[in-house]
Amino acid sequence: MLLAQVMTQTPSVRSFKPDPVPDAVIERALELARFAPSGGNRQGWRVIVVQDPELRRRGAEIYRPLWDTYEERGRKAATGDPRRLAQLARSRAMALSLAQVPVHLWICVELGALHIADRDLDRPSIVGGASIYPFVQNLILALSDQGVGSSLTTLAIPAEPEIKSLLRIPAGHALAAFLAVGWPESPGPRRLRRRAVAEFATRDYFDGPPLVGGGESQGS
Repeated sequence: MLLAQVMTQTPSVRSFKPDPVPDAVIERALELARFAPSGGNRQGWRVIVVQDPELRRRGAEIYRPLWDTYEERGRKAATGDPRRLAQLARSRAMALSLAQVPVHLWICVELGALHIADRDLDRPSIVGGASIYPFVQNLILALSDQGVGSSLTTLAIPAEPEIKSLLRIPAGHALAAFLAVGWPESPGPRRLRRRAVAEFATRDYFDGPPLVGGGESQGS
């Protein structure tokens, strides 16, 4: 696919076929993803490709109670919002069948490779993620380019000690993301629904006028 196509047509997949994903497909995606930027070009990522059924089952068991808590809060917040409730229902279906998703990718990062420039600000730190999440997004797009679907979640991160024990992740490394990966059961959208550029980009100041360049809206 062209870059613009893969960027605008890559959804979070919630329903997967049981068919295995060849190692060559995963390796090709990782080959492309590794060119992502990172702080100081340290490339601190590590990816654990889990295909073993028992490890997938145990990982899904750890994930399930975290999903249940998230779903309960989400349903309370989404009262009267059919679209959000439908999204939760689709996500719940994936959470219940997570062990059957053919590939689990656990993405770790070496803590020493993070450049946390905002550590001293009086707010939660977010900058360290710049050294790992561009890699994750590259990986998602590289999978999609080969017709493979994925679903990214960070809900499992609070269970880091259990996952680290299960997958023998050493000290000095942290969980950054989990990707459920497989062949989608149905075709994806021709274009994702997102806010138009003018809704989030302004000129010169945060409260400046919207950036309107006359280009095609991406919000449809």
